[in-house]
Amino acid sequence: MTAPALRFQQVVKRYGQAEVLRGVDLELRAGECFGLVGVNGAGKTSLIKCLLDFCALDGGSIDICGQPHHRPASRLPLGYLPERFSPPYYLTGADFIRYLLTLQGLAYDPDAVGAMLAALDLDPAALKRTVRGYSKGMTQKLGLAACLLARKPLYVLDEPMSGLDPKARALLKQQLRLLHRAGATVFLTSHMLADVDELCDRMAILHEGRVRFAGSPAECRERYGAANLEQAFLACIA
Repeated sequence: MTAPALRFQQVVKRYGQAEVLRGVDLELRAGECFGLVGVNGAGKTSLIKCLLDFCALDGGSIDICGQPHHRPASRLPLGYLPERFSPPYYLTGADFIRYLLTLQGLAYDPDAVGAMLAALDLDPAALKRTVRGYSKGMTQKLGLAACLLARKPLYVLDEPMSGLDPKARALLKQQLRLLHRAGATVFLTSHMLADVDELCDRMAILHEGRVRFAGSPAECRERYGAANLEQAFLACIA
């Protein structure tokens, strides 16, 4: 059997006396789009930091494609975009993309880069500008472009819609659907429940460090007798 793309087993994380993750169990199947939702402070970003081995676990385990998450090799199939994406301000857009691709042993293909910028509605002229002059939306598109150009089988995207205007959001959703159809696994966090409902095969609601619900958006609405995912979410965390 194919190993799960991600498996969290009884994950515990504390910062001092504060326990931000309290025995989180989640499993992502290979090839699915999975959304993690919750209020600010629910533990979503902490869970991703643990996944990426940015901080040590205080309990439990995490596997990436069947390998323990603390092994560097386990993260080779993974592309990541943080919630607060801040590329080096002194690099041009082209330099940043080239740098990220080089780190992964990939060549800078001007045609592929141009196509990705067009797909995300980022002006190609931005490649010649230093990042210090970018707007929030431009910076987010640059990070998304660099991440998606790596063509990984697994993507972890923390609030990928942050800073995007309606057109860019729609275009990004098209790219995520293409990745999904191509067999990639997408693990995203979002405050935009309509996007989760639209894009995700399954989702989890994380609240106060615990998983309150895991299943499809339709199952979530049905369980809480709600007309939409927002109402179901509110009922779940009540």
